Amino acid sequence: MTAKLLDGKAFAATVREKVASHVSKLKSEHGITPGLAVVLVGEDPASQVYVRSKGKMTVEVGMNSYEHKLDANTSEADLLALIEKLNKDESINGILVQLPLPDHLNEDLVINSIDPVKDVDGFHISNVGLLGTGQKSMVPCTPLGCLMMLREHHGSLSGLDAVVIGRSNIVGKPMANLLLGDSCTVTIAHSRTKDLPDVVRRADIVVAAVGRPEMVPGDWIKKGATVIDVGINRIPAPEKGEGKTRLVGDVDFATAKENAGAITPVPGGVGPMTIACLLANTLTATCRANGLEEPEGLTA
Repeated sequence: MTAKLLDGKAFAATVREKVASHVSKLKSEHGITPGLAVVLVGEDPASQVYVRSKGKMTVEVGMNSYEHKLDANTSEADLLALIEKLNKDESINGILVQLPLPDHLNEDLVINSIDPVKDVDGFHISNVGLLGTGQKSMVPCTPLGCLMMLREHHGSLSGLDAVVIGRSNIVGKPMANLLLGDSCTVTIAHSRTKDLPDVVRRADIVVAAVGRPEMVPGDWIKKGATVIDVGINRIPAPEKGEGKTRLVGDVDFATAKENAGAITPVPGGVGPMTIACLLANTLTATCRANGLEEPEGLTA
């Protein structure tokens, strides 16, 4: 048995289509165009590529994209002043500060200065608390993308046994809360978990988000389980030539696909869903700000 491939690229394209059609309805029926502001501090090459990609896709779905590029040595006061300005700007519905920030800036302080209703990354302490207590919140994009893919594949997740490997604030913890919200039985496993292989082997759903290349071998995966691999790790690929690399996930794809019922590839699995969900969150924030019905199938 070889697992069904959960194609994140194709699914992300359908999410963007849904967003685009809802945006066009907002424009024609209410004269509203959602606006997303992305703030990039410094010259991190990966962040620059990511921000470019976000800007391009924002415009493609019919939203307004605002990019603010600041020097690496920008002061905390200047950054907070810009965020305050964006908080007050009614044409902006979503604010995203690209992480990581340069060392002299306090990440928590910066994130928590964003208006929670515009916090499309879902990292503000208020949104974390709302999600943790099962209330309406802005949900972090990567876990939201994982949840959408799981719902699409399974229909109902009720009663399924889910193991989340990794306890980060960005993926592990919010993922566990989302799965609880869909009535899964949830275990959060991590580097200190005793008998990790046995814990993973009982899971109907495995979400791997540890950032360690191919850490989860195929024999940890129960027959027929669904595997969502959030990891993106670059490893040497001498077979491609000297100095070449390739991308792998946190799961050993080659052996896991022999046991899994369904699995996300890396690349092309969870990655494309993250930006699609950022656009979905910006649309949701716009609808909430204007007291309009939220788009169906694009929220938790």
